[in-house]
Amino acid sequence: MKDNTALTDANIDAEVNRYISVPGQATAYMIGKRKIEDLRARAEKSLGDKFDIRRFHDAVLGQGAVPLDALERQIDAWIASEKARG
Repeated sequence: MKDNTALTDANIDAEVNRYISVPGQATAYMIGKRKIEDLRARAEKSLGDKFDIRRFHDAVLGQGAVPLDALERQIDAWIASEKARG
């Protein structure tokens, strides 16, 4: 991490300890990241010129922390409502 980041030694120690103590956190983060990227691509493809990244972010973050299957349903409903908007 020293070679590839601008983190201090204290920050590096904290990051390493976090990964050691909660090894599934990084995997869970990446799964969520990929799901949101997939949902964004779906929304962009479905909405075309109607896609608004700010509205998409509001739709993703609007309900707070939710399971990924619930987020997917939420975004599908948002896409449908965006299509219906004038």
